[in-house]
Amino acid sequence: MTAGTKRGRSSATILLILSALCTLLSAGCEEKIKPPISTGLGFDVPAQESWDAKITFTDSGKVSGILRAGHIATYTDRKYTVLDSDIIVDFFDDEERHTSVLTAKRGQVNDVTHDFEAHGNVVVTSDSGSTLRTEDLFWTDATRKIHTPAYVEITSPKEQLQGHGFESDQDLKHYTVLRVTGQAKPHE
Repeated sequence: MTAGTKRGRSSATILLILSALCTLLSAGCEEKIKPPISTGLGFDVPAQESWDAKITFTDSGKVSGILRAGHIATYTDRKYTVLDSDIIVDFFDDEERHTSVLTAKRGQVNDVTHDFEAHGNVVVTSDSGSTLRTEDLFWTDATRKIHTPAYVEITSPKEQLQGHGFESDQDLKHYTVLRVTGQAKPHE
């Protein structure tokens, strides 16, 4: 075997290996840039989306709440709506008087029960002067009550409370802290 034949076979082998590598690499790249395949069931994308939205809720023709959010996505198949990009909810009583305002980073609404949950720097301020701070808060539509198992801080004209677990009416007039960890009374 001559040196020229050896070099020819080496070059052919190298070209074959490079060709195989290019084929594998291009196939790998192709898979990475393909868009995800939808199941066609609507689970991977919202049915509706809104940005900088304002929604007014009514009960028997009376305003019960006004919701504002930077982004709202409704998932019809899953029966819930995601609220994100900072949410603000104004609550009103049966006489359409403003009672409280809730702010949070994000939230979610169960589209069947109309229950609401808020997460991330949740603050509820009532018009009566009470303020609740927590990371997670839940509102049950059937009872019109708010609750959380999380840590809470409440400041009212009468007291300051800290603890874990909380239940209240939406006006923050009648509330209970389940495990109180700190309490203070303001100077009179």
